[in-house]
Amino acid sequence: MDRPDLPLNALRVFEVAMRQGSFTKAATELRVTQAAVSHQIARLEDLLGASLFLRTSQGLIPTDEGRLLFPVLEHGFDAMARVLDRLGGRRDVEVLAVGVNTTFALGWLMPRLDAFREAHPEIDLRISTNNNRVEILREGLDMAIRFGMGGWTGHDAIPLLEAPLSPLCAPEMAARLQHPADLGQMTLLRSYRSAEWPGWFAAAGTPCPPVSGPVFDSSVALAELAAAGAGVALLPVAMFERYIRQGRLAQPFGATVSAGRYYLAWPSDRASTRAMNIFARWLSGAAPAPG
Repeated sequence: MDRPDLPLNALRVFEVAMRQGSFTKAATELRVTQAAVSHQIARLEDLLGASLFLRTSQGLIPTDEGRLLFPVLEHGFDAMARVLDRLGGRRDVEVLAVGVNTTFALGWLMPRLDAFREAHPEIDLRISTNNNRVEILREGLDMAIRFGMGGWTGHDAIPLLEAPLSPLCAPEMAARLQHPADLGQMTLLRSYRSAEWPGWFAAAGTPCPPVSGPVFDSSVALAELAAAGAGVALLPVAMFERYIRQGRLAQPFGATVSAGRYYLAWPSDRASTRAMNIFARWLSGAAPAPG
């Protein structure tokens, strides 16, 4: 099979631009100007006779040709880096970038990371946190741990664990709550998932009162506000056991409702690396089996 005569530098610039999702960020990583990145991409598009990006007011959008080319180049450059590291006498360390829902990171993952690093010193695990809104490819990640119902378009995912929701509040407030209906007299702190409180009241067998408390996109922020006495938050109890042990939060009622589970996800068209496979197996073994 004939090998294409394409400039390696232009291919590398394209790979970084795809991973970063912007010419500006690619220029920063490559330590060149944005104009140089744009020039190399234009040169590669001319040689290929195909557009690799659509330039829009919302940023770069990869074309079908760009999406087809990227995973091949990414895998190739990763393989070359591993071989060059060995030839240079350095340890064969593989970088793995994982985006993690902040609640899961603080409530489950971080206390277990030392065990992973001790078991797999050959993997340089780099964690970045988010509030469940993450674009793996655009943010230069390999994988992401996110909460929901699964079925994300263009992604493969494995279920990790469920985290049923229940009301949590400051212990002093919990002492005044005798029945779920008493919550109607309290400020109910809300996440951006509007169906959660109605779902919990249905599970508790009590009509849902009007819910008009402030809305937040972070369970950690909700927990901090609830611990400070600002209201009652509907939270994944398993992720805030530390708050309960410390006496900062209390669970006044046993009823719970499921709004999804935590998943490990990655782009379907991305070839799995050894580090990705190891991390996925470790997570699956460390997390309780999904029910």
